[in-house]
Amino acid sequence: MGHELAEPDWLPLSDHELRGVLGQSEPGGLGRQPVVTWRSPRPMSAAALVRHGDATVFVKRHHLSVRTPGQLAAEHAFATHLRMRGLPVPAVLQLAEGQSVLRRGDFCYEAHQVADGVDLYRDAVSWSPYAHLGHAYAAGAALARLHLAAADFGLPARPAAVLMNSCHVIAAADPLDAANRLVAARPALAAYLARRRWPSDFEDVLTPPIRRAAPLLAALRPQWAHGDWHPSNLTWTSAAPDAQVAGIFDFGLANRTYPVHDLALALERAVVSWLDLPETGTAAADLAAAAFFLDGYQTVRPLTGAEAVALPLLLPIVHVEYALSEADYFTSVAVSTARADLAYEYLIGHARWFGRPPGAALLGFLAGHLGG
Repeated sequence: MGHELAEPDWLPLSDHELRGVLGQSEPGGLGRQPVVTWRSPRPMSAAALVRHGDATVFVKRHHLSVRTPGQLAAEHAFATHLRMRGLPVPAVLQLAEGQSVLRRGDFCYEAHQVADGVDLYRDAVSWSPYAHLGHAYAAGAALARLHLAAADFGLPARPAAVLMNSCHVIAAADPLDAANRLVAARPALAAYLARRRWPSDFEDVLTPPIRRAAPLLAALRPQWAHGDWHPSNLTWTSAAPDAQVAGIFDFGLANRTYPVHDLALALERAVVSWLDLPETGTAAADLAAAAFFLDGYQTVRPLTGAEAVALPLLLPIVHVEYALSEADYFTSVAVSTARADLAYEYLIGHARWFGRPPGAALLGFLAGHLGG
């Protein structure tokens, strides 16, 4: 949520708890119990690397208010589809009862193989940039390969939920009405927004760019996409500037959107210094990193003319539905008015930034780079 680590919202995974998830001992039957070797500092879920016998696996626990077994099953199906298409996605594992999702009371669990490669960005805060321009180029190429592999994945879109991406609002003919219907289904979020300048902020800041982008989205073919593409959800072949992507993980925000929406998200999350915005009132854009990322992408999957026009128009609003879902999380699940306020500033402040000189310069640069 900022430059500093946040307190976790959930109790950490324990060794005792994991015995009921992974089984009492490793498959060889030597009696060695699961042991946590590292816990993720990400605050919105409980996740850990776990030594289980001779292997290390990644285990994640979710409260049912955040992810249901059905929602996780869709993520697992998508990850498995990509793995079968040759992408370096860790395998989804079967848990104690022979399924990929295990429910225990108000929680459910999933486990995955550990991604190959070096986890260079494991300790980076959210929205950290790529450490090298070569990493941005390689990440762009890897995202393009994912989009090609995902094109024939047939599950329908997951409905809007807590901490979830979608395109329902930004593709709507009446975006404020679509947003209000989404909010009305979430009483705690509705009560929070009633205390903010919600309708006027939406109409003043979000409606104009949505109306410019929505017709372009309507002409594109939707498909599943990663939804949370940034350096810390990738592993790397080395720490060198020319390292390649070795592993792709964390499909928690994956959904049926559009490749250009996913591409805009990937740029939005890695080429703007958003964490400076609440502290200094401004943020800087790394134009070189944006260019390298796009060039890497287009070496594998060149954008169509319609996608190239849509990308700069999408960038100011690509975060809208996730920001609303994050505000939902902080008003109905891990209740914190202060963090709900941060999510609201994310929703409105990020879009507003694109109307200021640094944001407008980024959009102009992208339009010129893609048009050239």
